[in-house]
Amino acid sequence: MAIKKIDLKNKTKIELQEELHQALREQFNLRMQKGTNPQGVKSHAFKNVRRYIATLKMTIHQKTDQL
Repeated sequence: MAIKKIDLKNKTKIELQEELHQALREQFNLRMQKGTNPQGVKSHAFKNVRRYIATLKMTIHQKTDQL
């Protein structure tokens, strides 16, 4: 998930939406892991995924405005 913003801007809108779907699934999986084993999940993982989702949404929105 360590993708630079420049790499995201080079992707198409469909690719970005697929990345967003994967990130949302990862966020869901983290929540499920926290529910079953709270000590096994790193708290910073939630923050990283939330920020990545925000970056993806922002980039998708910018691409929509450009068209």
